[in-house]
Amino acid sequence: MASNPDAEIDHEGPVTPYRQLAEILKARIARGDWAEGRPIASETRLVQEYGIARTTVRRALDVLVEERVVWKVQGRGTYVGQPPAES
Repeated sequence: MASNPDAEIDHEGPVTPYRQLAEILKARIARGDWAEGRPIASETRLVQEYGIARTTVRRALDVLVEERVVWKVQGRGTYVGQPPAES
């Protein structure tokens, strides 16, 4: 499902909030809000921006990691794309 990068979370809709957020974040990445290899907004920022729980944000980010849209660096953040190859 293609999503509007400016959409808000619909808590009454049939799609779970974490899935909605995952689609919104993918749309924002596609729009160029965050460049390849650069960090996206922090979990705290996403919690504030979308008015949802941190666990919901984490689930959405986990979906994007599974889909290989982003990768996480503990203590640093979530980055667009795939991690650089180890040399």
